[in-house]
Order: sequence, then structure tokens, then C-alpha cells
Amino acid sequence: MKALFIEKGEKAFRAKQLHEWLWKKSARTFDEMTNLSIGLRDKLQETYEIPAVTVAEEQISKDQTIKNAFRLADGKITEGVLIPTPRRVTACISSQVGCSLTCKFCATGKLKLMRNIQFDEIYDQVAIIKEQAEKHYNRPLSNIVYMGMGEPLLNYSQVLKSIERITAEDGLGMSPKRITVSTAGIAKLIKRLGDDQVKFNLALSLHAANDEKRSKIMPINDQNNLEILADALKYFYERTETRVTFEYIIFKDFNDEIEDARELAEFCKHIPCKINIIEYNSIDDGEFQQASSKKVDAFAAYLESKNLIVNIRRSRGKDIDAACGQLANKNGAIAV
Repeated sequence: MKALFIEKGEKAFRAKQLHEWLWKKSARTFDEMTNLSIGLRDKLQETYEIPAVTVAEEQISKDQTIKNAFRLADGKITEGVLIPTPRRVTACISSQVGCSLTCKFCATGKLKLMRNIQFDEIYDQVAIIKEQAEKHYNRPLSNIVYMGMGEPLLNYSQVLKSIERITAEDGLGMSPKRITVSTAGIAKLIKRLGDDQVKFNLALSLHAANDEKRSKIMPINDQNNLEILADALKYFYERTETRVTFEYIIFKDFNDEIEDARELAEFCKHIPCKINIIEYNSIDDGEFQQASSKKVDAFAAYLESKNLIVNIRRSRGKDIDAACGQLANKNGAIAV
């Protein structure tokens, strides 16, 4: 960038100004860069473009959750959600357009994978949701979860590069401890996170601590079974000393019995962890149903009796299909 400006007869420090506009101030047009002269902005506009993400559609839930259909520079659509609660404001963002993992309970899993999302496009999702939090609720963005469309670890380099830009001092400056990357469980890449000694949090979409049951709803378990995953998670913890979160969607008459809770408690012995029990949010096929409140409470109570940290996550944004597992639930949610 310095060479670019010198070539145009400008001072080298213009590169730092441009970099700051792009990554610290999240400018998505050259016109926003007001400390560059109009002439210079025009020159840049003639030669270059900023392939910025835009909001194709914004829906606001009755509980104040905001779902965004993000249009990428090539016209493809992905989705991201702003989730406000009394304690935090969270951006749930996507790492892929579609998904290849075909988890049975997830709307995104019923779509084909169209492409990985580039690091700058992931950054833009966060920047847009950050602006929405300030505009709609006058609150700063406090947390980021890579729990939208796609499997983040199958877009490994771009996800890590996006986190570098989001956490950098000359970027958005967010703490990596406020960021959680969620994976369906790819053992070799969980180990790679350990080797890279990442500073952000890791969540594993577990949903069953029994190989037969888990493989029924998550085909990835056939190649990454619970024994293999446990080994990878131990490796990750040894190298990062970061406690892992297990996500457990609780389905009626499938994984909601005390025996299921016992198996989960046994799996939790492998590493320091906490458990998020997540309400199931229905998708169009109706194959699964949410477990009763009585079953959920009994399940959580059993885990707590084993001295495990348990949170029950209540769904938000269900009325606009923005809740966990519902992204891309509506026909035509992904289009060119």
C-alpha cells in the first residue's frame, strides 16, 4: 500500500490512513475516508473497489434479535444474527455459504456447500452487527460466536485470519476471550488449533455422548468418533489451557433421558469443560421435537449433581428463524 501511494505521487503515510479506514473504522466505500483528499479518493475509486459485504435483508424479532441476510461481493447470501441479552450483545456469524456436513437437525445442513467465506467478509459481518448494536440498542458488541452457517474448521485459515483482524489493535480490538469458534468435531483440526495455541474459546457441538446416537444425527461422527474427539480435545487443552464448551441440543425421546446425561457426564471427565444445554428449534421437516421442560431440568440437575457447570440456553429469534439451527430455513435463503 505504501508503494501504491508513492507511485501515485502521494505520501507513504496515506497507506496507514487507508489501512485504518478499512480495518479500524470499517469503511466500506472510499467516500467515507474523509482525511484523504477528494482527488485521491476519486483516483482510488477509478482503479480499485472494496468488495464489501452489504445487508440484503434485516429482520427484527419480538425479542429484539436481529437476523441479517448478508450479500457477499459475488452476490451469494449468507446469514448472521445479533443477539441482545441483559448481560451481553453477541454476533453470531457465518464461515461458509451453505455447509457440507449434513447434520440432521440443522437447516443449513440441508443446503449444499457453495463456498468458503473470506476473512474480510467474516470481518464485515462482525463490523455490520457491531454497528447495528450501537444503532438499535446503544450498546457495544461484547461477544462473537462462529456458530452461523458452515463448519468454521473447514475454512481454517480464513477463520483464523478474520479473528486476527477482529482482535488486532489496528483492527476492531476485541479480546479473543470474547470469541468462540464452534465445531461439529474435526479431530485433526482441533489438534491444529492446539498447535497454533489459539487464544479464543472452542465449543464442540456434541449433542450425544454415545457413538451410535451421535452418528445418527451427525454423520461426521463416523470418521471422528467420541474416542478420537476426546483425544483431540485433551491435546487442545494441554496446549492452550482453555476450557472447552460442549453444546448439547436436547431432543424429545432421543437424547433427553438420565442415561444420556450419565454418558455426557462420563465424557466430560476427559477435560475441564462447561455444558450448554440448548433448546431445539424446529425446522421444516419436523423430524425432531424439543424435549419437555421437565426433562430438560432433570437432565441439567443430574449433571450439576456431578459438579459440572451447566447453562440452559433459551432460544432467541425463533419467530424470524434466527435461532440455533434455523439459519437458511426459508426457501431461497441462499441464492446468487
